[in-house]
Amino acid sequence: MIDKLMKIITIMLLITIPVSSCSKEIENVNYKTINAEEAKAIIDAEENIVILDVRTKAEFDDGHIPNAILIPDAKLKEEVEIKIPDKDTKILIYCRSGNRSAKSAKHLIEMGYNNVFDFGGIIDWPYDVVTD
Repeated sequence: MIDKLMKIITIMLLITIPVSSCSKEIENVNYKTINAEEAKAIIDAEENIVILDVRTKAEFDDGHIPNAILIPDAKLKEEVEIKIPDKDTKILIYCRSGNRSAKSAKHLIEMGYNNVFDFGGIIDWPYDVVTD
């Protein structure tokens, strides 16, 4: 009887351990929070990055970071895979104050993007902005 119980416990542990370790790996995938200076250094040093503005079109038109693309947070889930199809792309994301960019960064991670950097709001951006 004890042998049978030990076998059942062993089998349950063998099933449970891989499943729980897989879920922990998924939980650990997260976006990274950086400041404006770190974002600027990445922008200046690296190629093939996307600067993603998740504000409204009106906010974007009033001034945005050079080379940023606009995908308003309300349209993120329907437009991002079209505009940024490679989920390994380094994405630097911002909004006005940091709230929408944090929410959008979480959505990107949930959608499978794995190289997401939230640098908060343009109100903390001490560098040049442009208007189109």
